[in-house]
Amino acid sequence: MRLRAGLAAALLALLGAGNADAAVRIANDKGGQIGPYLDSFVNLRNSGRHVIIDGPCLSACTIVLGVVPRERICVTRRAQLGFHAAWNPGRNGRPVLSREGTQALWDIYPGEIRAWLKKRGGLKPKMVFLSGPELMSMYRVCN
Repeated sequence: MRLRAGLAAALLALLGAGNADAAVRIANDKGGQIGPYLDSFVNLRNSGRHVIIDGPCLSACTIVLGVVPRERICVTRRAQLGFHAAWNPGRNGRPVLSREGTQALWDIYPGEIRAWLKKRGGLKPKMVFLSGPELMSMYRVCN
C-alpha cells in the first residue's frame, strides 16, 4: 500500500502538479516497469516541462532520454544513469530476460546512448552506468 501511495505521489509530481514552466527533478529513481514510465514521460514531454537529472536515474527511468526532447534535459554532477536489459518475474520470482522489452528500450533510446551502450556490449542483465564527464559531454549541464 505504501509503495502504491509513493508511486502515485511520484507520478503526480512527474505529471505536472505545478507550474508548466517548472522543471521536474529526477534525484533518486530506481526504475520499475517500462509501461508506466513510458506513459509518464510522454505526458511530461507533452507538458513542455524541462527535466533535471540530479542523481540516480536507473532502469526504466532512463526512458526519459528517448521521450523528452534532448534540449529539455539537463544533468548535474550528481546525475547517474543506469542501463540494463528488461526482465519479467519468472515463476519462481527470479528475473527472466525479456527480449521484447529489451528491444523496446533499445528502440526508445537516442542514437548517442545506443552507441555508448553498444561499446559496452549492449543491454545486458548487469547494469552499466553513465555519469560524470562522459554524461556531461552528451547532455547539457544544468545551471
